[in-house]
Amino acid sequence: MLILTRADVEHALDMPACIAAVREGLMALDDGAITPFPRHQLRAGPGAALMGLMPAAAAAPETLWALKAVWVAPGNRARGLDSHQGFVVLADGETGVPQALVEASAITALRTAAASAMATQALARPDVRRIAILGGGTQARSHAAAMRALHPQADLVLWSRSGVDALARQTGAATAGSVQAAVAGADVVCTVTASPDPILDLAWLAPGTHVNAVGASRPDARELDSDLVAAAEFFVDSRAQAEVECGEYLIPLREGRIGPDHIRAELGAVLRGRHPGRSNPAALTVFKSLGIAAEDLAAARAAVEHARAQGLGRTVDWGA
Repeated sequence: MLILTRADVEHALDMPACIAAVREGLMALDDGAITPFPRHQLRAGPGAALMGLMPAAAAAPETLWALKAVWVAPGNRARGLDSHQGFVVLADGETGVPQALVEASAITALRTAAASAMATQALARPDVRRIAILGGGTQARSHAAAMRALHPQADLVLWSRSGVDALARQTGAATAGSVQAAVAGADVVCTVTASPDPILDLAWLAPGTHVNAVGASRPDARELDSDLVAAAEFFVDSRAQAEVECGEYLIPLREGRIGPDHIRAELGAVLRGRHPGRSNPAALTVFKSLGIAAEDLAAARAAVEHARAQGLGRTVDWGA
């Protein structure tokens, strides 16, 4: 079995390669070649990290099981640690023999931003000139890399409550003093905050804006309010997952602001060409990213393939 640390993953799998892998994974999900299973979020009491279990199975090009086990501890930032800790295990689909153990924080950061890149390519207008990223953590960094890979000539603007000066220096991005200033004139907006409450006002967005909403993944939390969601052409990574844990969808649905048909399509269907995506250049489009196991499977499989080609990682005899 191959063991890949975070450094191994980051060396083996660059953003363009991860974008390509996630694209294939989302289309495989749409084709039925990847089978998703419900995500389980387990709580052990006050102060304890949240545990998430995310399984998926692939039927092609080989049968493969993937399971991401991740622990989310918001207090880790004060400890100098990433808030997400864990691993992805890949196992042979027929025998169940583990093939690889892959550090999950790097996979999560890469695959989440890669999915936003794919949504941007599929749903945003092609003439992207200004991209705003709201948030200052790991996902802000990975989204900056993904947006740069997709639109290297676009102006990048960053905003965060905690400051993003270091990230701005690393990426050559500008900074803004408010959300409104950051999104003014933006063609693409990525919300990657930990806020449980809406941070973005519909009135601040220009016609034709595309929004990647990434930060919230609970039924009682959302970065986008009901007005914005109701006005948008709304796309998701997983309809089934959105129907149980997507605050951006569930809250306005309970309010009667939208109907159950408000989700236009899953991103994989747009990438596969089964859905046209945005209806017109002036439409406001939203991709709600909840983060799904099919993306973990695709990214981890690609990381293992690239690592083996580059001689990275440590191989152990799992049965010894």
